[in-house]
This record gives sequence, C-alpha cells and structure tokens, in this order.
Amino acid sequence: MLILNHTGVSHTVFRLLGIPGLEDQHMWISIPFFMSYVISLLGNSLLIFIIFTTRSLREPMYLFLCMLAGADVALSTSAVPQALAIFWFHAGEISLDRCIAQLFFIHSTFISESGILLVMAFDRYIAICYPLRYTTIFTNALIGKIGVTIFLRSYGTIFPIIFLLKRLTFCRNNILPHTVCEDMGLAKFSCDDIQINIWYGFFVLMSTVTLDVMLIFISYVLILRAVFRIPSQDAHHKAVSTCGSHVCVITLFYGPGILTTLTQRFGHHIAPHIHVLLANVCILAPPMLNPIIYGVKTKQIRNQVTQILFPKVI
Repeated sequence: MLILNHTGVSHTVFRLLGIPGLEDQHMWISIPFFMSYVISLLGNSLLIFIIFTTRSLREPMYLFLCMLAGADVALSTSAVPQALAIFWFHAGEISLDRCIAQLFFIHSTFISESGILLVMAFDRYIAICYPLRYTTIFTNALIGKIGVTIFLRSYGTIFPIIFLLKRLTFCRNNILPHTVCEDMGLAKFSCDDIQINIWYGFFVLMSTVTLDVMLIFISYVLILRAVFRIPSQDAHHKAVSTCGSHVCVITLFYGPGILTTLTQRFGHHIAPHIHVLLANVCILAPPMLNPIIYGVKTKQIRNQVTQILFPKVI
C-alpha cells in the first residue's frame, strides 16, 4: 500500500488490519468475537422481550435496563460485524465516510451506556433513600425525558467530531492497525494540526464518562450511608442485593475502559495487538455479560427466562 506524505493527496479509503501482528491467527480469534456477538444479540433481545411483555416488570429499574440492553445491541452491531469481515474475508477496506460513521456510533453509544448507568445509580439511590417517593418521582413522563436527554447528550457531544475529522487532509497513511475506526487513531494520519481534535476529545471524555463516574460514585456513597443506617438485617440485605447487579455491570463497563486508557497512556512497551485486544474487550464484554448478570441476580427476570426456555419446569 502506497504511503503518501504530501498535502496534495487526501486518502478517502482506509484499510483496517484487524489485530496487528496476529493476522495468521485471525480465524481463531474470530471464534470468541462471533460467540460473544451471538450471545449479546440473543441475551439482550430476550431481556428486551421479557421486559416489554411482562406487565410486572414495567417499572423504572427495568425500563432503564431495557435501554441498556438496546444500547448493548447497538454497540456490538457497530463494531463486531466489521471485525468478523476482516477475520473471515480480509474485508478491511473502508471508506472515510463509513469510518467516521462507525466511530460516531461506537462513541455515542458508549456515552449513552454511561448515561444509562448513571441514571440507574440515581434510580437505586431514590429507591433506597426515598422509597415512599419513588413512584411519584419516576413517572413514565420523566423516564421518557431521561431517555431523550441521554440520546441528545451522547449524539450531541459526538456530532462535532464528524466535522473535526472531515476538515482534515489524510496524507500520511491509510493503514489503520485496528478492527474498528477510532477518533484519534484516524486523526493522527492527518497532515493538519489536530490540537482542536485532541482538546475536544478531552472535553467530551471529561464532560460525559468522567463526570458520570464521579456522580455514580457519589450516589453509591449516599446509598451505602443510608444502608448502614437501616436497623433491620433483612432490609439491609435486600437493599444491598438490589444494587449488586448494577455494581457488577458498572465494574464490567468502566473497568476495561480504564485499563485500556492506562495501557495506551503508559504502556508504550506493550505490543500493539494487546492494545487492540483490550479495546475490543470494552466492546465485547459488557453487551455479552450484562444480560447474564441481570438474568442470574434478578429473581423476576430469572423466573421469566426460565418460564420461556423451560415452560414445563414452571
């Protein structure tokens, strides 16, 4: 592939390599990618179906969970089919417009999930600290407004990145050592000044995901303080168990992302394929495991799943 270093040419077509350095292992690597995608689609679709068809589950907590499941499906579908096309058919060629569209949907969906997890933390805070006011606070109208706000925030903050990337001239290279397109991974191949891209990316990170993490932490500090004031051991245990699933999902969602950020910032000696694999864990793990976590730890969902899959047992 020809590499051009003058500003007279701007690449409009790029090539995704997949997992750099492990090209000969792509067929084997595709197996966990494919299995995680299938599990994600089936698990989250089943979760959405159960919540929509079970009248007793049409409560705020489950409606937010339904939003999370929908975002999980969108996140997986934005990234995994492209990776499988590279692994199976060496179809890594992607146009600039498709590349920008892909990173737009991946980043915006990731921010949407972060916002949903924040709202779910607030939901648990109200349920435990103000149980008598819970139903009056979380009305259907408010839940709808929250959903729209999450959508507008995620897409609104990422939308300017489209124009920040479209203004650039990509003359350095057109080989992307990754399974998906990413903002700075694409911008670094530009011959133009990308300081505004860097600073806007930092602003997006701080105003969305970082802010969400801080507010979630504060919510759980308040929740724990309220829980330890409960005199009844049964109520104490019930309050903790209602938050268990959410804490697991939060750890699963933010943990790989924090680890990936740290390795990219400080792990310069780490092989490139490790960075790419860690980045893919952020996309593969949460959508696959979230429905399993809620299915195992939430009795109402577990009973509905059992009734659907094993109707003769119930």
